[in-house]
Amino acid sequence: MIDLCRKKFRKFGENSQIRPGVYVVGCSKVEIGNDIVLRPGTMIHAETATLDISLIIEDQVLIGSGVHIYVENHKFDDPNVPIFEQGHSGAALVVLEKGCWIGANVIILPGVTIGKNAVIGAGSVVTKSIPEKVIAVGNPAKVIRSLA
Repeated sequence: MIDLCRKKFRKFGENSQIRPGVYVVGCSKVEIGNDIVLRPGTMIHAETATLDISLIIEDQVLIGSGVHIYVENHKFDDPNVPIFEQGHSGAALVVLEKGCWIGANVIILPGVTIGKNAVIGAGSVVTKSIPEKVIAVGNPAKVIRSLA
């Protein structure tokens, strides 16, 4: 399994694991650091034609079950064109910085960076970047407390 991950992912760090039930699209555009565990139900949608790297997960990031990470979204700007026909918006890099904790069932949208040692509460929807050493929760996720 580890050998397969090292072949498929852009980078796959030491002591990292992908548990059964994880779904990753675009492995070749994903960098996974050391000591990472992707838990069951996690879905990563990192395939894009516009970025060489679309997702970076730095070392010692904790990721709960059922987390969804997206680097693109559907376009819906033109009300006269069916959404199905509008294609995708431009992809944007997602970065999970060292030591952050992403709670179960969190959704992370394109262009978001989660800062070092930040905590994202379970079930949150992260639409904008979160600074380091804070707790953020809700839909959309908002900082509720500093950890510094």
